[in-house]
Amino acid sequence: MPNWLQFEKSPYLLQHRENPVDWRPWGEEAFQAARQADKPVFLSIGYSTCHWCHVMAHESFEDQTVAEAINQDFIPIKVDREERPDVDAVYMAACTAMTGSGGWPLTVLLTPEQNPFWAGTYLPKRQLLSLLSQAAQLWREDKESLVAAGAELTAHLKRTEEASGGVPDRGLVRQAVSLYAQSFDARWGGFGRAPKFPTPHNLIFLLRYAQRTGDRHAREMAEQTLEAMYRGGLFDHVGGGFARYSTDKKWLAPHFEKMLYDNALLALAYTEVYQETRRPLYAEIVRRTLDYVLRELTDPQGGFYCGQDADSEGVEGKYYVFTPDELKDLLEPRDADIFCRWYGVTPSGNFEGKTILNLIAQEQIDQEPERMKCLREKVYAYRLGRTQLHRDDKVLTAWNGLMIAAMAHAGLALDEPRYLDAAMRAVDFIKRKLTDNSGRLLARWREEQAAHPGKLDDYAFYSWGLLKLYDATFQTQYLAEARRLTVRMYEQFFDEKNGGFYPYASEGEQLITRTKETYDGAMPSGNSVAALVLSRLARLTGESRWRTAADLQLAYLAGAVQEYPAGYGFAMLAFLEELWPSAELVCASQEVPAELTAFLREASRPAMTVLVKTPETAKALGQLVPFTESYPIPEKGVRYYLCQNGACAQPVDSIAQVKAMLEKI
Repeated sequence: MPNWLQFEKSPYLLQHRENPVDWRPWGEEAFQAARQADKPVFLSIGYSTCHWCHVMAHESFEDQTVAEAINQDFIPIKVDREERPDVDAVYMAACTAMTGSGGWPLTVLLTPEQNPFWAGTYLPKRQLLSLLSQAAQLWREDKESLVAAGAELTAHLKRTEEASGGVPDRGLVRQAVSLYAQSFDARWGGFGRAPKFPTPHNLIFLLRYAQRTGDRHAREMAEQTLEAMYRGGLFDHVGGGFARYSTDKKWLAPHFEKMLYDNALLALAYTEVYQETRRPLYAEIVRRTLDYVLRELTDPQGGFYCGQDADSEGVEGKYYVFTPDELKDLLEPRDADIFCRWYGVTPSGNFEGKTILNLIAQEQIDQEPERMKCLREKVYAYRLGRTQLHRDDKVLTAWNGLMIAAMAHAGLALDEPRYLDAAMRAVDFIKRKLTDNSGRLLARWREEQAAHPGKLDDYAFYSWGLLKLYDATFQTQYLAEARRLTVRMYEQFFDEKNGGFYPYASEGEQLITRTKETYDGAMPSGNSVAALVLSRLARLTGESRWRTAADLQLAYLAGAVQEYPAGYGFAMLAFLEELWPSAELVCASQEVPAELTAFLREASRPAMTVLVKTPETAKALGQLVPFTESYPIPEKGVRYYLCQNGACAQPVDSIAQVKAMLEKI
């Protein structure tokens, strides 16, 4: 008989609706039930494409003995971490404080007041039963000690040292680069030991730092890592797109789940390295990544889905691996031989007797054999029919913001209108489906139902995506929406006294802590992305409110990053834009000049903001950026107004003259 989760929309929660565990969704009703029954809460947090979440579900949550133990002595609650990142962050911090590490599935025991007194990750069935028995006995015999322990841990989390603020300086940025160099794997790329995560925002920072300073090693670290990730099995050589992380140092064996946010950030990184190197391979990787997203992770109405599972038919990686015999049955003998040699498919395999396709052993990967594209398409079509992948088809505002940024940047840099169209469709989707009647963002949409008030990441990531889309199209509606949402973000989440953004609004549901998060994980922190949004709005609009807010936010981050700046790669991006020379360009013309588009396409120019004033955009731009009203639009030709570091030059009428002036920065 289905439990309480049968009424939810989250694919993760729905995966557990038939469990014999009497799961409830997170909410006051569940905690009221715990108080009335005088039982602790068994909280389980995961997500639908998580391999070890599936393992624990099959071993324990589908088991009648475990279910009886949970139901008898606990009120069980299931949380989708992707829908409720705020809940996940609070209890992941508790797990880290207790154990020194975290991960998913996250298992936490709480008092009915939501205070955690035990936390851990995956537990085999026997260990879980032992934990349940001990915790239930303790609750019956010495509940006061557990309540006290929960209250003490909650107090500790609330006391977590608040950054006192600091002064952004180039030394912090250089220190971050030095720390990356110390942990860099000079043979295989990446940083630290296995498992290796892509963390593409760190790579974007290294590329931009090299661009600004000429530091060749910073660029080499980024480029070697980007090439190595593509060579290995982290990249899906048949269907495109990247898996979540590599379990080994060579990037060969991934944890096979694919997430929207990874592919968005990696597409941005490969676009940047393409613009820096003009190496066609990097442009091809961007296309194969974004085409995968358009093909498999895009809702017909325009939003982007969350991701795809690592497992097929209960087996991790089954969807992705091949044997030589299987390929020989599918392809002509000569084609099968070419395909197997190119992608390293052998009888012994490299993953449980089968082969993860890879290019690690190939000396030259820039020119693949003829017909390879055609062969990949044939293998892809075969793979689709061989087995199926679960797809998490909810749409998250925050993650869509990242993909909008990626599609916009790639659409401009690669001259691919389909990516710009996808970005614009996603914006329209969020406006229609994930914005409430008062203009506030909602966090999740699925099956025509939106839910959960937008959090910091929703506002920050989406606003950044909108600014990137304005940079690519110069349509003022995107700049206006970014500004409107940044006002909302500031009003709901910003600490005007000390700087820093809280993760959720003060007038919404209150959790046991409201700690500002600054450290980057697989995704950049909302605080760092918000800093970049404020900085760029200040430079684009000239509004003093954004300059004041940006300065306070950057000072807050400068205090937060002091001990380990390499853990704050996206904040370093914001520091780069603020601490190195910058430029603001206003273009006045009857239309967006082709020479300007070509100029922006040829290289990444994060140090420069660009506004374009045409007869079509003049009125809206004047309302958003009042100083542009004084720039006349010539009847013929174009006028460029360039300001650098607070000083404005005489207007010029060609992009060549602008380039000459920029070279002097």
